[in-house]
Amino acid sequence: MRLGIMQPYFLPYLGYFDLINITDKWIVFDKIQYIRHGWVNRNRILHPTEGWQYIGVPLEKHSRDSFISEIRVKDGWGQRILGQLMHYRKKAPFFGQIYEFLEQSFQIDTEMLSEINISLLKSICDYLEISFDYQVFSKMNINMGEVNEPGDWALRISEVLGASGYVNPPGGEALFERSKFSHSGIELIIRRFPVFEYECPGYSFEPNLSIVDVLMWNSKETIRDYLKNLKNEFEGKSE
Repeated sequence: MRLGIMQPYFLPYLGYFDLINITDKWIVFDKIQYIRHGWVNRNRILHPTEGWQYIGVPLEKHSRDSFISEIRVKDGWGQRILGQLMHYRKKAPFFGQIYEFLEQSFQIDTEMLSEINISLLKSICDYLEISFDYQVFSKMNINMGEVNEPGDWALRISEVLGASGYVNPPGGEALFERSKFSHSGIELIIRRFPVFEYECPGYSFEPNLSIVDVLMWNSKETIRDYLKNLKNEFEGKSE
């Protein structure tokens, strides 16, 4: 069983969904301190004139030490983001269906940021026909034993759940000691995601933007097949 453990990012880039696609089980790691200027309540889309801009969910006031699972959002966040997407209207071929898809997906009856992000991840995985077998860490009652270093969280969770492999993007590679994973019989897999390039007439292509931008310019079938091919290549190399 290959396991992935990540914070619940807001409308993340395609590489996040590639990680989900190659894992058998996913842990939404929400019992960790919320950090400002990260990817939990914001992401990037194309700017109407040049480069990129942020889209984000405004938050209620909270303690600096608050966990992600404790963060609440302000009303009206969905309409604000939908308004920022209007410049795609006459240029992106899938604007209409993606705008409608997001409008429906934003109708979430909760003020909790983590629950919003999880719901959006689930909606997008369903749209792309990706299996998303997840558990929310803050709702799991597991005894992990001693955690001395940041990289030990993933190791302990993997041990408790009986994972044979743990998958993580390269950004966190320095946190992990391969010897610890090997000692526990768990393969540590650092997954590097190749940039998915596509045409976006009227704009200059910007790599690794939010999945929203990918959906605006590419059909569901194109994205699904791209992820499927990456998974097949990955599993072929693992055999």
